[in-house]
Amino acid sequence: MPLKVHPDIASLVPYLPGKPIDELERELGIPRAVKLASNENPLGPSPKALAVLAEAAGTLNRYPDGGAHRLRAALADRYKVAADQVILGNGSDEIIGLLVRAFLTPGDEAVMADQTFVIYKMEVTAAHGASVVVPLKNGRHDLPAMAEAVTPRTRLLFVCNPNNPTGTMVTAAEADELMARVPEDVIVVFDEAYYEYVQSREFPDSLRYVKQGRNAVVLRTFSKIYGLAGLRIGYGLTTREITGYLNRIRPPFNANSLAQKAALAALEDEEHVAQSRAMNQTEMARVRSGLVALGFQPLPSEANFLYFDVGRDGRTVFDALLREGVIIRHIEGPMLRVTIGLPEENTRLLDALKAVLRRG
Repeated sequence: MPLKVHPDIASLVPYLPGKPIDELERELGIPRAVKLASNENPLGPSPKALAVLAEAAGTLNRYPDGGAHRLRAALADRYKVAADQVILGNGSDEIIGLLVRAFLTPGDEAVMADQTFVIYKMEVTAAHGASVVVPLKNGRHDLPAMAEAVTPRTRLLFVCNPNNPTGTMVTAAEADELMARVPEDVIVVFDEAYYEYVQSREFPDSLRYVKQGRNAVVLRTFSKIYGLAGLRIGYGLTTREITGYLNRIRPPFNANSLAQKAALAALEDEEHVAQSRAMNQTEMARVRSGLVALGFQPLPSEANFLYFDVGRDGRTVFDALLREGVIIRHIEGPMLRVTIGLPEENTRLLDALKAVLRRG
């Protein structure tokens, strides 16, 4: 007999991660492939984080600290909030899911951009809510239009800043205008996974809204600049009331013990963060110049990736680059996203792209 599945769930398309390097090498017989698809830190984790993992491995027979007290205290101290204003997740993705489950009932709405982190729409659909999708404007969130899209059924509004996949950001002035227009009972979620890469002085201090007692959530992660993507740990900073509701449905022990200890060590390694940021800035400028030389115009990026129109079928270019041993991300149509890698990886990307274009 056919399974009885809710139409909202049946309509979802599974998230497709970037192809693993070893699988590509095995399938195509290509040695030394490079992966520039998932916005990972090519320098890897902090040496301090790696050092604690060997010691922590001996305690894996024990459940982790379910309240993650040490890590939450460290984050609270860094951001000058109370520890009960911090919530951890199995990646910040999990916190997005908790927010949707806690605050949306079937038919409620969540406002988001049309080209942004795909998990927002996936979680809202899975909760039988309605995603109100607002087009980007020149590759950026159109916050006035998003504010206009709010209705009495709106419960959540997502702002991915810098935005994935475009890399663009909204400014402090734009965020202030949004918060002035959005009703106070709407929770505004500022998803700042790439916060530590940002160079612009116009980037908003979104945590200020939390400290003002607004219904705002700031999401950040240890998966990007801290290089702990494989351990899956992210965090949210918000009001006590919101964390109180999220903790009612948060799974016990959702932040594993290795992740907690590695994140705590990584948080203290400012040198590694600075080194990662500096390399990204230098290499992004080089990759951007290389793409411009090939005739492309990448969007301005405050993250660790570039988004550009390849001017032809993007899937064809993506597949051709795979055969060159370079894994990037095809978003849709002619649009590609490339992560900034190590210098030698970026050289490999530009050389491969040049060869693909030469062959037509």
